[in-house]
Amino acid sequence: MDFRRFLETVWRYKAIVAAAAAVGLLAGVAYMFVRPPLVTSTALVVLPGGSRYIQTQALIASSNPVLISADQAIRPALPLATLRKRVSVTSLTSDVLAINGRGESAAQAEDVANAVANSYLAYVSSPSSPVGVLNGRMLEKATVASGTGLRERILAAVVGLLLGLVTGAIIALGLSRADKRLRHRDEIADAIGIPVLASIPVQRPSDPAGWARLLEGYEPDVVHAWSLRKALRHLDLTDYRGGGKSGESLTVLTLAADRKALALGPQLAAFAASLGMRTALVIDSGQDADATATLCAACRTTSAAPSGRRANMQVSVAAEEDADRHLRPNALTVVVAVVEGKSPRLTGLLRTTATVLGVSAGAATAEQLARVALSAVADEREIAGILIADPDPTDATTGRFPQPVRPAEHRRPTRMPGSTMDAGL
Repeated sequence: MDFRRFLETVWRYKAIVAAAAAVGLLAGVAYMFVRPPLVTSTALVVLPGGSRYIQTQALIASSNPVLISADQAIRPALPLATLRKRVSVTSLTSDVLAINGRGESAAQAEDVANAVANSYLAYVSSPSSPVGVLNGRMLEKATVASGTGLRERILAAVVGLLLGLVTGAIIALGLSRADKRLRHRDEIADAIGIPVLASIPVQRPSDPAGWARLLEGYEPDVVHAWSLRKALRHLDLTDYRGGGKSGESLTVLTLAADRKALALGPQLAAFAASLGMRTALVIDSGQDADATATLCAACRTTSAAPSGRRANMQVSVAAEEDADRHLRPNALTVVVAVVEGKSPRLTGLLRTTATVLGVSAGAATAEQLARVALSAVADEREIAGILIADPDPTDATTGRFPQPVRPAEHRRPTRMPGSTMDAGL
């Protein structure tokens, strides 16, 4: 998979990637609450008259006897292993030690540094000191804690976000490999060897009122209007003057599971009517009456009184009228038919002069499209083209088959005048 296809896949599953990124971000923030960043406070201890063994004193200050004694003054007490990790001792000069204590809060860091400093001074001033008695003193108590808490919190959140993005991208790639639905125009066209005639965005009415508004006021933009004109001309159903041919008809087949593609037929009919063509829209529920229920309801309520831009378009439901009344003379009849993807059956559908397959990007597999094509052949129908609903915004293909390249004619080599071959003739 190239980088462009990778970006397309991530964009296609952007909801999953965004959810994974959000989970990673929250995990990074939660981690900082469970294990907050440590801050540091420093106490300074001065030794009398300097010391040639200042590094040795630094080791003594962080030794177990000093830390065990210091832990008794820290509230709450810390395990010795934890305290050892939170204490470090460095020599600033030959007679000054810096005892650094870290804690989850400024108060804890100050307590650790001061407790270790006092424990060290008590230890080296006792007769049991392994380096002799040293009367050191506290030069400066630990009072100010410093740290990079905010920076560490931001870093943890960023790391969590990046890990979430990577995880989401991996999930998206896995889903993309398992998903056999076709999204690109070329993939859809190649699946059954039929070209794509038009790709347009579709409306998604969910009730009869929405379908009625679509039939009454559908208005594609210039680009998609041009695409629909070309599709009608390719099917030999109209010319650029908008004049309809006598008794022409078109079936727009869609899959029952592809609810977005259902709007292709009504939008095509409404567009043809807007060109001034006498148009008839017929809804044939086919194998799934539920898929067209709201559209049929809209047709029943609006068929009696056409008005406005739809004054020259009639609508009807195939199951409610005689078959011979559906195909209108001197008009373009657009039949919307729905079939199942697993076992499509075209037998019983109204017969028209042309048939196209409507499918939305990412809604059907090659197997489903092939079954529809085989069913059309069995019913002695020919699918003349494909209409794409809501094309993938990342799709740069066209779905149109290129014209065959004419093979170059075999040319005989040309002899140059005055060549050796001419001289020998």
